[in-house]
Amino acid sequence: MRPDSIPGPVANVKRALTGLGVEDTVTVFHSKVPTAAAAAATLGCDVAAITNSLIFDHEGAPLLILASGAARVDVHKVAEQLGGGRIRRASPAFVLEHTGQEVGGVAPVGHPEKIRTLLDSTLKNHEVLWAGAGDHNSMFSIGYEDLHRITGAEEMPVR
Repeated sequence: MRPDSIPGPVANVKRALTGLGVEDTVTVFHSKVPTAAAAAATLGCDVAAITNSLIFDHEGAPLLILASGAARVDVHKVAEQLGGGRIRRASPAFVLEHTGQEVGGVAPVGHPEKIRTLLDSTLKNHEVLWAGAGDHNSMFSIGYEDLHRITGAEEMPVR
């Protein structure tokens, strides 16, 4: 893909990765990979190694939860660990407003402003993780420790 044909959200993710000292491992696929199952099938990896970047509305503020593709986030458990407050799945408009990326392509980085981020501690069981890179056709690979470092995420069980 030519640099001038890279979609804006993917270019933002690539810039963010480079700025954070991470090798650019963004892969652009010919077909969409909007779900963990689709991404795992395309990559030939375990769905648990897919890092879903899920945006929630926590009392009106965005909350990014980086969860294993094999996990279902328990919002009640997460809210309790955070000290309370209501957590609910964000609308597509809320996600786009706070990330600049559409649902199904949200990356852990490359957002207009820093978002409070939680990291599913079960992801450390995988040597290589795959995360969205800003759109439905792009992902990048990264190790758990680098993902933790670049996001500044709070580690916790989320299911």
